Amino acid sequence: MGKATRTNTQSPARHAAGSHDLIRVHGARVNNLREVSVEIPKRQLTVFTGVSGSGKSSLVFDTIAAESQRLINETYSAFVQGFMPTLARPDVDVLEGLTTAIIVDQQRMGTDPRSTVGTATDANALLRILFSRLGKPHIGSAQAFSFNVASISGSGAVAFERGGKTVKERRSFSVTGGMCPRCEGRGAVTDLDLSQLYDDSKSLREGAITVPGYTGGGWNSRLYIESGFYDPDKPIRTFTKKELHDFLQHEPVRMKIAGINMTYEGLILRIRKSMLSKDPDAMQPHIREFVDRAVTFTTCPECGGTRLSEAARSSKINKISIADACAMQISDLAEWVRGLDEPSVAPLLATLQHTLESFAEIGLGYLSLDRPSSTLSGGEAQRVKMIRQLGSSLTDVTYVFDEPTIGLHPHDIQRMNDLLLRLRDKGNTVLVVEHKPETIAIADHAVDLGPGAGAAGGTICFEGTVAGLRASDTVTGRHLGDQAALKETVRTAAGRLEIRGAATHNLRDVDVDIPLGVLVVVTGVAGSGKSSLVHGSIPAGTDVVSIDQGAIHGSRRSNPATYTGLLDPVRKAFAKANDVKPALFSFNSEGACPTCNGAGVIYTDLAMMAGVATTCEVCEGKRFDASVLDYHFGGRDISEVLAMPVTEAAEFFGSGKAHTPAAHAILERLADVGLGYLTIGQPLTTLSGGERQRLKLATHMAEKGGTYVLDEPTAGLHLADVEQLLDLLDRLVDSGKSVIVVEHHQAVMAHADWIIDLGPGAGHDGGRIVFEGTPADLVAARSTLTGEHLAEYVGR
Repeated sequence: MGKATRTNTQSPARHAAGSHDLIRVHGARVNNLREVSVEIPKRQLTVFTGVSGSGKSSLVFDTIAAESQRLINETYSAFVQGFMPTLARPDVDVLEGLTTAIIVDQQRMGTDPRSTVGTATDANALLRILFSRLGKPHIGSAQAFSFNVASISGSGAVAFERGGKTVKERRSFSVTGGMCPRCEGRGAVTDLDLSQLYDDSKSLREGAITVPGYTGGGWNSRLYIESGFYDPDKPIRTFTKKELHDFLQHEPVRMKIAGINMTYEGLILRIRKSMLSKDPDAMQPHIREFVDRAVTFTTCPECGGTRLSEAARSSKINKISIADACAMQISDLAEWVRGLDEPSVAPLLATLQHTLESFAEIGLGYLSLDRPSSTLSGGEAQRVKMIRQLGSSLTDVTYVFDEPTIGLHPHDIQRMNDLLLRLRDKGNTVLVVEHKPETIAIADHAVDLGPGAGAAGGTICFEGTVAGLRASDTVTGRHLGDQAALKETVRTAAGRLEIRGAATHNLRDVDVDIPLGVLVVVTGVAGSGKSSLVHGSIPAGTDVVSIDQGAIHGSRRSNPATYTGLLDPVRKAFAKANDVKPALFSFNSEGACPTCNGAGVIYTDLAMMAGVATTCEVCEGKRFDASVLDYHFGGRDISEVLAMPVTEAAEFFGSGKAHTPAAHAILERLADVGLGYLTIGQPLTTLSGGERQRLKLATHMAEKGGTYVLDEPTAGLHLADVEQLLDLLDRLVDSGKSVIVVEHHQAVMAHADWIIDLGPGAGHDGGRIVFEGTPADLVAARSTLTGEHLAEYVGR
């Protein structure tokens, strides 16, 4: 028997693959980035910090993640790429070491009224299979429990060749779906106020139809005038019963109008399809205003809002139907699934239980599966998307998160931190854009961008460890250890807003008096009922200005000047000074460059390859026709004014020949919220989340009201920006306004005059007032989770 000998005592040479342990970015110039070069370690948690608008998202999302997605898309065939979004290569010299990027951002999860938390996470799909196997009575396959599948049947003769002869046979088919036939799976039915659709004293030719888009002699109105079903010259109130039915309820039929093939259908059917099938939040403002005026949404009387057919609701497991299961709080549903013992579906039960427990793990156990996904906040939507990743077997991928702690109470942030570390420990690279010190503290590597925002940012101020960042002389470094002190004196209330018996969502007959004339902060863990109390009990009316978390939607043609209404007084001032029409000074109207139609760039479509955008050679990117630029106001043309930063524009319109009070007032509000550096003609698509939040705040500040209600105004804001926000809130209160803020940020809590804390938990474990008083009393009592975390924050 031979003796084993050691032939080589030296460690083997490093494998070539080991050298690819960095993501290298060199010369990035996306948006405001200025030749940024950085090396990011793989399989570590790297946090990106900096003031709002400093270039964090431009580096992480628009450069690293965008290029990763583009390269993956290129691996598909040209045919498949034709169906995928085309992504241009980011403006960067070198990008090396990229891995597959999975982006978990704060984009709303879709506005389809049939989309729910259950459908978005596949939990509903698992439940449907479970009920198709175990439900009694058995009603069919999994699609019999789907509110997106209608029950249909049909029969008829089919002809086919057999043995050289044409044979006819009678065939029939049926599909059993779970959709409620009355509401078509939406859970709500709509009633239309006919007086808002048309003026029955007028004829169609006189413009009787008052629906947006159906006036002014366009194709929609011509369709009804020239249909031939009724006399368009007699008032609608004189229509016969048949004529009124044809006008309002006629089934779709093809016809020619002025030589063009069109589909005619009753006005009510047309409006239901074109307007009422959409989510209200996705509608244009004038359409939304019409829908709010003309339509009443009520719970479907047939399915009780469950969206499901009677057959789907009749099949039960242990006396629980699929409608009951979807309406349960997810933490309760997980408990119910845990109690099911059925070996025949054991793997299915294990998968379903893991999915449901992931909700609780991520702090969303208070939701229900039937919650419409359009009602989720940005933070909730982001965490719902995380559910899919928690059980993933993938490793060595790059996870990209956009402020995952938004909407989280300090108590919940620790749970989120644990999840980020779990993803990292599975061998993944985790990139996090974040402002919260609690999450910055757990990072292995930190990259700080700045020093300022917009044109004043876009450079790397620091890269290294969190300890190094804390010791650095950057804006983030100086603010990382900030601890707000409690106010020595608080303001005295000038009155009370009484709320009695509030029972919206999970609130339990809450009675509370909200002080007026002071800064009130409503806080509590995520899902405790804060927004339900504030938005459900304080109606937005003539004296209340409500600013929610809804995202600003805008295209490349939208900018701060158009969004805030600043462009209107500016165009009028230019028109008056030059004695021409105001429409000339809009690149979306008559003043547009005819070559690029006011876009400033020419888009070249390259089919499945990324389209190319080149600066328009005629207007040189200025967007306006050359003749428009000959008109001046205060010595500047309109393109020069739109290229000004807010502070310069405020000075320009504040005095001298260009003095325009209406424009100056709007610019002052933009400067007040810390957007003085923003170019007023900059496309909204280039703004960061924090910049959009403050732009919305500045716009709402123009509204007249004695009470301002703000829902998490610190979302997307750097620690330094929070100070500026607090100054703004103080100025509002000192001017005699009442300010009510739903907020988790401890700096805002410490600055409050009065705190209302809801809890003690989330969902049915919350919905009660657990504390009301001054911040000092909350810290002294330490009787709630908020009190404990605030005491720790202020160092008490």
